[in-house]
Amino acid sequence: MPRLEIDAIDQRIVALLTADARRSASEIGRLVSLSPAATKRRIDRLEEVGVIKGYTAVLDHAKLGHALEAFTELRFAPGTQVDDIDRALVDLPELVESFTLAGDPDALVRVRVDDVDHLKRVIDRVRRGRRGGAKIIGTKTLIVLGRTAGPGERGETG
Repeated sequence: MPRLEIDAIDQRIVALLTADARRSASEIGRLVSLSPAATKRRIDRLEEVGVIKGYTAVLDHAKLGHALEAFTELRFAPGTQVDDIDRALVDLPELVESFTLAGDPDALVRVRVDDVDHLKRVIDRVRRGRRGGAKIIGTKTLIVLGRTAGPGERGETG
């Protein structure tokens, strides 16, 4: 797939929307020196080609009762196919995101839970037998103590 041509103005628009997706085309246009209509056309194009996949709200999960976040490394039985690894955890309600990896471990999953007891129950479920046709043979869980957003999440442009 050829790389999409994104110029400096498009990059700035993406950065501004990343920092605050509720910004209006007028405000963004003022910040990038374009008219609101030209800015809106660029945003529409970025959405159409899939650079902007959607907009989301940033939540305080602790206030929603999901105060603990953890990463779990997963090791699968030899010969497990990548597609099976991808499918292994899709039905896990606590799953935030998962990554298949080259090397050891085979996958890394991020989960969000209410407390340590909830985390133990999730890990026990993950460790039990086969998941989606893939046998998990080992796990290692790391509890998140804090988080710092990188420049891509803060919308900074350098």
